[in-house]
Amino acid sequence: MLFSILQGGDLRDILIELLLSLPVIILALTVHETAHGYVAYKCGDPTAYNLGRLTLNPVKHLDPVGFLFMLLVGYGWAKPVPINTRNFRNPKRGMALTAAAGPASNLLLGLFGAAGYGLLQAWYVYLVYTSNNDFAINCVQITMTLFFLLAVYNFLFMAFNLIPVPPFDGSRIAFVFLPPRAYFAVMRYERQIMFGLLISLFLLSRFFSFSPFSWIAYELTELISTPIANAFWSVLAA
Repeated sequence: MLFSILQGGDLRDILIELLLSLPVIILALTVHETAHGYVAYKCGDPTAYNLGRLTLNPVKHLDPVGFLFMLLVGYGWAKPVPINTRNFRNPKRGMALTAAAGPASNLLLGLFGAAGYGLLQAWYVYLVYTSNNDFAINCVQITMTLFFLLAVYNFLFMAFNLIPVPPFDGSRIAFVFLPPRAYFAVMRYERQIMFGLLISLFLLSRFFSFSPFSWIAYELTELISTPIANAFWSVLAA
């Protein structure tokens, strides 16, 4: 993400977007991991709870390397919440629900961000046309950017984690449908698969200027925010 930010815009806009990206990334990663732990706890596994991971304190969840990757290229990770499937009342169901909780939490944050971005888009345009208060216009613009980043990063993190290969959440969801032998055969190479995929995506975005997950994130943000912005603008302009 940072690479794409640096490719355009003046220094002021770059610094603002960079500073706003930091809390958004921290929130996305923290909520994602907390959701995993909470659902695991509800399904019968107290491991995350006992280790103090059912918290929104980002210090408990952030992985420095994963955070840096998320900031630089939009793909990253936090410290995985420890899960003991033997504690689940129904191991397959419990693992699938626990895995789905992370992307679901990012989906909800993304929807909230996109809705807010749509409302603020309309409000920003309205102020530009009707107000001479530059301070108010700048405040709305910065807040609008914050909500835009909240939507994009969360949609991106959601889509990325739904990849159906280990160690991503999509592979844990697929555990419900795969025979145990096939699942664990692939799981043995989860770290190699993860770094191979990250490197491939980085090279794809750097040399071909295309990121499938960024594309999904931007498209979802626009799909949700545009009708909201149009509807609110019609109210403001009435």
